[in-house]
Amino acid sequence: MLWTKERSYSVLVVDCITLITGLPANLLALYTFIRKVKQRPTPLDVLLLSLNISDLLFLFFLPLRIKEAADMKWNMPFFLCPLSGFIYFSTIHNSTLLLTAISVERYLGVAFPVKYKLKRNPRYAVIASIIFWMVSMANCSIVYIVEYHKDSNNTANRTSCYKEFSKEQLDLLLPVRFELFIVLFCIPFLICCFCYIRFIMILSNLPNINPQKRSRAVSLALVTLLVFTICFVPFNVSHVVGFITWNSPQWRVYTVLPSTFNACLDPFVFYFSSTAIRGTFNHIMRQFLNWLQRSVCQKICLQLSRTTAYEERTQSSNDT
Repeated sequence: MLWTKERSYSVLVVDCITLITGLPANLLALYTFIRKVKQRPTPLDVLLLSLNISDLLFLFFLPLRIKEAADMKWNMPFFLCPLSGFIYFSTIHNSTLLLTAISVERYLGVAFPVKYKLKRNPRYAVIASIIFWMVSMANCSIVYIVEYHKDSNNTANRTSCYKEFSKEQLDLLLPVRFELFIVLFCIPFLICCFCYIRFIMILSNLPNINPQKRSRAVSLALVTLLVFTICFVPFNVSHVVGFITWNSPQWRVYTVLPSTFNACLDPFVFYFSSTAIRGTFNHIMRQFLNWLQRSVCQKICLQLSRTTAYEERTQSSNDT
């Protein structure tokens, strides 16, 4: 697949927006989660921190994609190509697993509140997060296998990164992409849908729950399902189409763009999931509004003083 101006512009716009909005939001979340985990961690805090680290790793490697799109070819050392692709796709699939784990944690908390509270241990979340990282990275190691396949072109003269494939490379890649669709998308998505649908139904039938708490919980479920649908469905559909047609679709580059947005949509999941994040966000907003109010008041007072001084000079001149 050769770069075109349209593809280059699309990737640049989406990646730059994601980097500019997602990086500060995720850094703020990282600071909050680290403080929270040091004090009194819960399994949900551990899962959210792992998702946050996954997003930040994704964002740190995003400038490589931005440079490639700006140059409309791969001009960097070739070893960065499989490394960036490996990190890029591993973090995307890791996000689906972590979002699913968060949905399971929320469902168990409302479906079996007593039993789950007795067995709730952050250590299990740490183990689950490590397993998710290992599974996603093991599956996405196909990037290295394909790029360094013995029948691939000479890596020293490459001008594209993980976009043009030989028949031998496709024979290796397409079955793995289909496996990724089944194992790392379909199964997690079905689990996530079941957990959040049951989660909403249970909350709707609880009479004494705080309306604000119910609203946040429902918002969390809807935001997570929205992230799954918008960010991951198009990308994974391209796996199925590629497997059926036995080719890497030319339009696949556009399906990757919504997956990129995941890094700046996850902070909404953090906000609705964590009281610590909400507290930090509300504190920053109060500080910003106070600063804005002081700035506006200072400008108004300065303008009034100037107007008063001008009127006094004008009156003095007329009296003279």
